[in-house]
Amino acid sequence: MSWIMPISVALSTFGGVNGSLFTSSRLFFAGAREGHLPSLLAMIHIKRCTPIPALLFTCASTLLMLVTSDIYTLINYVGFINYLFYGVTIAGQIVLRWKKPDIVRPIKINLIFPVVYLLFWAFLLIFSLWSEPVVCGIGLAIMLTGVPVYFLGIYWSNKPECFDKLVESITNFGQKLCVVVYPQVTSSKDEQELQELSSTICENPKEETKE
Repeated sequence: MSWIMPISVALSTFGGVNGSLFTSSRLFFAGAREGHLPSLLAMIHIKRCTPIPALLFTCASTLLMLVTSDIYTLINYVGFINYLFYGVTIAGQIVLRWKKPDIVRPIKINLIFPVVYLLFWAFLLIFSLWSEPVVCGIGLAIMLTGVPVYFLGIYWSNKPECFDKLVESITNFGQKLCVVVYPQVTSSKDEQELQELSSTICENPKEETKE
């Protein structure tokens, strides 16, 4: 029965890649919805409602990562950057709990859990920087390549007309190629009503279910 172990590893790897494929493309999709990426990445197929441009962008970025021939170096790059952002995300939860304590939270946990996580995260991060400073430095450099993209696409508000036309033509071409449109977005008033309804349901779940 020695064949069970390699098959189990293969199935586990396939499941991990499948989940990563779904989450990675949706991250680009959500970023475009917030205005941090080109609007084309926030568009979905008119029939299947899948973010095809975001999936294609994920595929292109993945192929770009495979340029390196050393798989262990690639794992170190991706692992270091991922855990760096995991820690920043958890820290953001603590900051929001302090600065915006009254916002709607369907799930609320004790702050001891993110604090303990951040302690372990800081230890692993410092250990990685000490043991692999070159790999971590290159990973940080790769991450910082997004800074000029941010200044070019978001911070630079007074763009020339030729630049806007170029982006518009690329967007139109992408729409025709992928048969995608921008999904309908609810207004701020609708979002506020949804938040109020969500908070009411959380407070009185039985009454709302009857209604």
